[in-house]
Amino acid sequence: MTDIRTMHDDPIWMPVALAETGVSQYPAGLSNPRITAYHDGTNIRGYDDKASWCSSFVNWCLAQAGIAGTGSALARSWLEYGQPLSAPISGCIVVLQRDEPDSWKGHVGFFLRADREHVYLLGGNQLGQVREHSYPLAHVLGYRWPSPNR
Repeated sequence: MTDIRTMHDDPIWMPVALAETGVSQYPAGLSNPRITAYHDGTNIRGYDDKASWCSSFVNWCLAQAGIAGTGSALARSWLEYGQPLSAPISGCIVVLQRDEPDSWKGHVGFFLRADREHVYLLGGNQLGQVREHSYPLAHVLGYRWPSPNR
């Protein structure tokens, strides 16, 4: 894992993600071009900021750090990405269920920390913004880390 970390043991994509904090969806009838740019590296290139964009954000952040993502706007596409982790580490990719555990719907973001009940992620499309937000630990489907050859 040392090839994708900085001198301070932070994953190289986390400064990129943190710099995007506050990017928000625009009101109906408008679209934030920054979010449209997140979609450009996925299978929904050209979509506006009203399309779900958590996975597009993760793909974009990794791409800025020179790491290939899934290329998919589906959050659950990350379940087969890279290497699985048995426990989270700072900046790892966290995949969450949405609605039902076996649904195609989900959410994805970067791990910040956890407590007894929640996992805290930095991600896109979290209350319409790039921001920190908490989710129930019971909704975590997996923790992933980019493969060294990505």
